[in-house]
Amino acid sequence: MGASVPASPEILLTILLFAMSCLWAFPEVAGAKHAGITRHYKFNIELTNVTRLCHTKSMVTVNGKFPGPRVVAREGDRLVVKVVNHVPNNISIHWHGIRQLQSGWADGPAYITQCPIQTNQTYVYNFTITGQRGTLFWHAHLSWLRASVYGPLIILPKRNVSYPFAKPHKEVTIMLGEWFNADTEAVISQALQTGGGPNVSEAYTFNGLPGPLYNCSENNTYKLKVKPGKTYLLRLINAALNDDLFFSIANHTFTVVEVDATYAKPFETNLLVITAGQTTNVLLKAKPIAPNASFYMLARPYFTGQGTFDNTTVAGILEYETSSNSTAFKPTLPPINATNVVANFTRRLRSLANSRFPVNVPQTADKKFFFTVGLGNSPCPKNQTCQGPNGTKFSASVNNISMALPSSALLQSYFFKKSNGVYTSDFPSFPLHPFNYTGTPPNNTLVANGTKLVVVPFNTSVEVVMQGTRIFGAESHPLHLHGFNFYVVGEGFGNFDPNNDPKNFNLVDPVERNTVGVPTAGWVAIRFHADNPGVWFMHCHFDVHLSWGLRMAWIVLDGTLPSQKLPPPPSDLPKC
Repeated sequence: MGASVPASPEILLTILLFAMSCLWAFPEVAGAKHAGITRHYKFNIELTNVTRLCHTKSMVTVNGKFPGPRVVAREGDRLVVKVVNHVPNNISIHWHGIRQLQSGWADGPAYITQCPIQTNQTYVYNFTITGQRGTLFWHAHLSWLRASVYGPLIILPKRNVSYPFAKPHKEVTIMLGEWFNADTEAVISQALQTGGGPNVSEAYTFNGLPGPLYNCSENNTYKLKVKPGKTYLLRLINAALNDDLFFSIANHTFTVVEVDATYAKPFETNLLVITAGQTTNVLLKAKPIAPNASFYMLARPYFTGQGTFDNTTVAGILEYETSSNSTAFKPTLPPINATNVVANFTRRLRSLANSRFPVNVPQTADKKFFFTVGLGNSPCPKNQTCQGPNGTKFSASVNNISMALPSSALLQSYFFKKSNGVYTSDFPSFPLHPFNYTGTPPNNTLVANGTKLVVVPFNTSVEVVMQGTRIFGAESHPLHLHGFNFYVVGEGFGNFDPNNDPKNFNLVDPVERNTVGVPTAGWVAIRFHADNPGVWFMHCHFDVHLSWGLRMAWIVLDGTLPSQKLPPPPSDLPKC
């Protein structure tokens, strides 16, 4: 081989200019070791034939998959998801639990941050994942389409950043969902028309599979194969439409390490409670020697209300790779209405709150709100027979206001200062007509309808006490807040006592989440910093209650710095 020739200054200059142009064209490459990269996904919204329980139906899916495709990113990455709508239904996609800092246009709830994506239309969701890592999920956010349009959103830590626990042998995602033989759009349409409760699902599912406890479902069973002595990280997501769920695996215990993509103080349990819209990460340590047995994993609902519900159980099977599986063990799940079991579980949850993952709990609150959440009713239209309470229509409300969705998007109306006729800014901070919330309901249970929003200045420290009621039955309500994580500083049964209950608030290491169950006939208190300008939805994650109006929205005003202001909308934002 000949001797190498030194590069001329002209060649070196050309190489340098080329390298600089690459960094300019692809800025994410420049800081790849420290900053994130851009990841592109394409979601084709399409009708797909799916068969479960010997029943085939055409349903809305993403890329023909049920559940939908897994989206994976690292903390600091940018996600660019092109959604193309090929179905007759309007659609929008919500990235459940993503903070959407300065990217509220990408949050996804229809008529809140965007108009829906209409047939043959396209919208690109473009956002950066800032300061978050863990298990979240994405789902449709219009009507009941999320029954089939949902999938995992897995955020890994930055490169070379470890978990605050030993690295697991393998990571496994288990999505809890529901299967309806009927078209879910027809189910909720009929319920809203008649004013009665909707028909319930036929089955619950693990990753879309109902399992062997249902008829004609033996071949649609989720199986998890494990190796003796190995530790598995299970990423559990409750994507069910209308149900909180108990989850357990026979003869095995879990170590809870994360909820709603925030690290938690580890604790052991053989039972998980996951409300609709929540995620839970657990470590599962397989037995050191493979037993000659298999082990059922089961999930079934927690329910205390008065209506009908899907009282069935989904089963999957945990198998050891080297065992003969001659015997199958089943776990024992609590009674359907085991409210104390739920309370005992949720009270064990605490933020990790260490030097690597500190908490930032508001020690005081600039603004305090007290919201009642629960059911109510609306008058039956003339010349119509209604199937709700006493011939009326079921409704649901926050502070007795059942939110009417506008015909245009709230965020656009706010940003372009065109709120007139779209919304008002006078949502009540407290109930206008107080009553004994968890005692005998008042005689008048009719709700008011309106599109009223709460307005708070940038960086306000906010406290919200959400109080359940007994109107038409006492039940848990999973409340989800878009655009923020919050700290659950207190909870209890009965009516909230503003004089004594705050004395027991946990302001040291409260659990941080994006969805919290308001206890049955009880209350929960949350705090958060309103540090994200925009319009943010807060609603019950039972889609039936969401459809009935158990929803409201916050406006967080811009701050003074450019980094504290909502930028203009993207050019391809859908129009109503």
